[in-house]
Amino acid sequence: MIKFLMKLPGWLLILLSRKKQIQMGKRILHAPFQFLLKLSENMVTDWETITPDQFRAGYLEQSRISSGFPSTVEWKDHEVKVKDSTIKVREYYSDSTNNNSPALVYFHGGGWVIGDIETHHELTGLLCSKLEAKVFSVDYRLSPESKFPAPLEDCEKAFEWVINNSEDLGVDKDRIAAGGDSAGGNLTASLCLKRRNEEKSLPKAQLLFYPVTDLQLNKESMDQCADGFFLTKDAMFWFRKHYLNAVEEMHDPLVSPLLASDLSNLPPAIVSTAGFDPLRDEGDEYANKLISSGVKVFHQENDGFIHGFANMSYIPKVPEALDEICTNLKEMMK
Repeated sequence: MIKFLMKLPGWLLILLSRKKQIQMGKRILHAPFQFLLKLSENMVTDWETITPDQFRAGYLEQSRISSGFPSTVEWKDHEVKVKDSTIKVREYYSDSTNNNSPALVYFHGGGWVIGDIETHHELTGLLCSKLEAKVFSVDYRLSPESKFPAPLEDCEKAFEWVINNSEDLGVDKDRIAAGGDSAGGNLTASLCLKRRNEEKSLPKAQLLFYPVTDLQLNKESMDQCADGFFLTKDAMFWFRKHYLNAVEEMHDPLVSPLLASDLSNLPPAIVSTAGFDPLRDEGDEYANKLISSGVKVFHQENDGFIHGFANMSYIPKVPEALDEICTNLKEMMK
C-alpha cells in the first residue's frame, strides 16, 4: 500500500502530509519523503526510557516495507570467529558473479545499537545485483553489549576473513571493497584509517552512505535537522551514549574519522549524503577533506532526501541515486 501511495503526484503527497512543502534554504524536501515522515512521526518520543531491545524491535518492523528482493540473487550464511565469539556473515551471489568476482564487504547502519543483516537484507541483495559483485553483509556485535572498539574489530575480522578465504569464496582478493550506511559508513571509514595506519592491505574502494564522521555532534546540520527528518539529534546522542565507553572517545579518529589529521593514501570513496539529514555536513566535509588529501571521490549530494534513503528504494528517485552510486563503485572496483 505504501509503495502505491509513494507513486502519487507530488502535490497530492504534500496535501496528504498536511504541511506546506518543506524547504531549507535552496533545498526542497522530496514530496514522497515528506509524506513518509508524516506516516512515521512520533516513532520514538522518549529517549530517556527507551531501551536498545525496544528500539531494535521497532526498527526491524519498519524495515519490512519492501520494494522486492532481486529474483536473480541468492545468499548463504557463514560463521566467522571474532574475539571471544562468532558472528554471522551473509554472502550474496548471482549468475553474474563468477569465480573471480569483485566483492563488497558491507556493514549495516543503525547507530551501532540497532539493525542487523535482516534489516538490510534487501539493500545488500540489491547491491549484489547492481554491482555484479558478491556482497558479504556483516552481523557485527552491537552496543551497548559490545561497545567501541568491538564493532570495528568485528568488521575488520570479517574483512580479513573474505581476503583470507577469497579463493574458496570465488572472490578476487585484489578487488574487495568495503562499505556501509550511517554507523556502517563510520565503521568503513574507520576500518580504512586503521588499516592504513597499520600498513595493512586496504579495501579497493569505500562506499559511504550518509556516514557518521564526527561524534562531537556539533555541525550546523545537526541543529538544522534536529527533529522531524527520521534521524534526530536526540537519537544521535542516544547512540553515542551506548556506543562509547566514555564521551571523551568521540575525539578518537577511529570514532570520528573527520578528526584524523591525515586522510591521504586512503581508498577511493563514494560519499552519498542527504540534504535533510543531521549528518549532512559531516558527510560533505569528509568528502571534501578526502578530495583535498588527494583521494579520488565521487560525492553524491541528494538535496531533497532524508537519512536512510538507501533502504527506501520504493521511493521515486532513490533507485536512480543507487544506480549512479553503483555505476561509480563498479568503476572503482575494476
